Amino acid sequence: MKVAERRKAIVNLLLSARGPVTGNELAQRFDISRQIIVQDITVLKGMGFEILSTNQGYVIQKSPLSERVFKVRHTTEQTEDELSCIVELGGTVVDVFVWHKVYGKIEAALNIFSRMHIKQFLEGVRTGQSTELMHITGGYHYHTVRADNEATLDRIEAALNQKNYIVPEI
Repeated sequence: MKVAERRKAIVNLLLSARGPVTGNELAQRFDISRQIIVQDITVLKGMGFEILSTNQGYVIQKSPLSERVFKVRHTTEQTEDELSCIVELGGTVVDVFVWHKVYGKIEAALNIFSRMHIKQFLEGVRTGQSTELMHITGGYHYHTVRADNEATLDRIEAALNQKNYIVPEI
């Protein structure tokens, strides 16, 4: 994993964590030393990420990244195309969620930001005994997408719209 990709993964992990993440956890996850994690955190702070170092681990307070939620609908066969469209234009698919009439919001973290992550996700769905969340709502689902800026999110939205994945607002 390249340095920039690792730092992006650290940001995504901290943003999706429900609490502090220790330097040891990060070091083990990325198979690097804790000293390199400290250096990565310092660089990320310099890039505008407000990351606090607490006695329980790292917590991200504020991110300079932009986020947008897209309501989409497509077939299982189009899942790879949808995810690739987002990732190739510079987005991270933070999560997927559906609104179920009985259960309410059902959500799963994804943090997909590379082709490798797409491949791992698709392999997990294909080899598991579960199906994608969209199947419980007739294909309709939502993705929170994170990117460096609003212009990137605009390009992602336009591309998804061109492929007819975006569900028009009524």
